[in-house]
This record gives sequence, C-alpha cells and structure tokens, in this order.
Amino acid sequence: MKSFVDDILVNGKMDKLTGYFEGDNYIQHNSQIGDGLSGLGAALEAMGKAGIVMKYDAIHQVLGKGNFVLVSSEGSFGGKPTSFYDLFRVADGKIAEHWDTIEAIPARADWKNQNGKF
Repeated sequence: MKSFVDDILVNGKMDKLTGYFEGDNYIQHNSQIGDGLSGLGAALEAMGKAGIVMKYDAIHQVLGKGNFVLVSSEGSFGGKPTSFYDLFRVADGKIAEHWDTIEAIPARADWKNQNGKF
C-alpha cells in the first residue's frame, strides 16, 4: 500500500494505477466517489474540471494487520494543508476496498497543543 500511495497519490504515476486493482472490482466507502476504478476516475475527472486539486506530499505512517493497511499522509486539498488517513483492504495482492478520512490541518497558531497531526 505504501507503493500505491507513493506511486499514484504522491507522484501521480497514473500509468501504474490499474496494476493495483483487480479490474473494476473495488469497493469505495467515500460517499463522494463511486465504486470501481471507473468511479474513482469519474471523481478525479470531476474534481479536475471544478479546479479542485488533491495532492499528497508525504507518507507519515503505514500500519498493517491481516489484510488491512492504514496509511497516514500529508498534503493539500483545495489548496489547504490536509491530513489523509486511508484504510485499505487487500485481497490477493490487490486493493479490494477503501475508507478514508480527510481533515484540514489548521495553522500552527490555531493549535490547542503542540502535538501536531502526525
């Protein structure tokens, strides 16, 4: 999963995208994105047409247990500093299912503690 996030989300190597999935079989739990690679492609296309940029800059942590892998990353969404927590279920070495939480990171001056998001 680290390779997927690094290849696709951080470095935009979209030519590698299909290698991470078993055809169009993929369950998506983000209510803004349809199932399958076709749903993901349609969501990315719609975001692009709307001028919304989602960019991953760095992977902070990768945690796995069984066939579930959580990747915490940092980047920007719509020009705002953002944290990305992506949970994947893997089946036969391919991404089978995805959940995510995306949260804006406030300016350091607005933090209530010095712990940071990561």
